[in-house]
Amino acid sequence: MVKKLTITVDEDVYDGLHLRIGAGKISRFINDLARPYVANDALAESYRQMAADELYEKEAAEWVSALEGETWPHGD
Repeated sequence: MVKKLTITVDEDVYDGLHLRIGAGKISRFINDLARPYVANDALAESYRQMAADELYEKEAAEWVSALEGETWPHGD
């Protein structure tokens, strides 16, 4: 569900949002910026989505397997 919110910002912030983000994209920008700080389930949901991606998980497992036995940092 989407809710409407009225906020007050300084004029330079307002101008910068319009200039850099674009008038039609400010709500999404602020929503995406705030989500990690206020939506407790956002990070957990992201991990669930990544874990459900079988190709991603397969590639990650292959990458980790390739690193086994390596020591860090590499010295010459």
